[in-house]
Amino acid sequence: MYDQEAGEQFFNEDSFQEKAVRLGFIRKVYAILSVQIGITAALIALFVYVDPVKEYSRDNPWMWILAFVMTFVIIIVLACCPDFRRRSPINMILLMTFTGCEGILLGAVSSHYEKDEVLMAVGITAVVSIALTVFAFQTKWDFTMMGGLLFVFVIVLFCFGLLCAIIQSRWLSLVYSSIGALLFSAYLVFDTQLMLGGKHKYSLSPEEYIFAALNLYLDIVNLFLFILSIIGSSRD
Repeated sequence: MYDQEAGEQFFNEDSFQEKAVRLGFIRKVYAILSVQIGITAALIALFVYVDPVKEYSRDNPWMWILAFVMTFVIIIVLACCPDFRRRSPINMILLMTFTGCEGILLGAVSSHYEKDEVLMAVGITAVVSIALTVFAFQTKWDFTMMGGLLFVFVIVLFCFGLLCAIIQSRWLSLVYSSIGALLFSAYLVFDTQLMLGGKHKYSLSPEEYIFAALNLYLDIVNLFLFILSIIGSSRD
């Protein structure tokens, strides 16, 4: 005979355990993300505020080219090889190596802007990221079903970027950067809700903490780059 009270108790204990695992997963992801952002911010500051480093990066493009190649290789490994991103400590080594290379790339890009422009972009990115994260936690809208649509928008944005590179129009570049900032704002909400799980249609496994941190980090990095481009274009 089914004991309803015992059944309810089992269900509640199981739900509580699942919630505890998910909360631990979220804390781990944000702890890793905080380290990534700290490393990236330090490297950007190094390129922006230390003149010898800024001049060396401008005179030696091989440095950021090598960093770009390494980020491309590592992101393919982390995205396409579950065994690598789930196996410790190789997953953390790969992620931090990727973060360091990405920080060098962002530093090289930021060195071509004024210091106040970079600081303004950092501040706006921080405010927008925090606001969108709070929104993703609180809203009843399920953005996890928008993965296919967002991917289509990325393809369209890429094609639009090629057009901007050919035409070389300041206003067109401003529109491109604005659309890019909006798109990766939506991606930040999407990836945050994938991490949250719960009532959302799709979610990441708690084993995928490296993948979740990588997604959120890339969303914030791209958001920063587009905001920096908007600020730079508006001041030209």
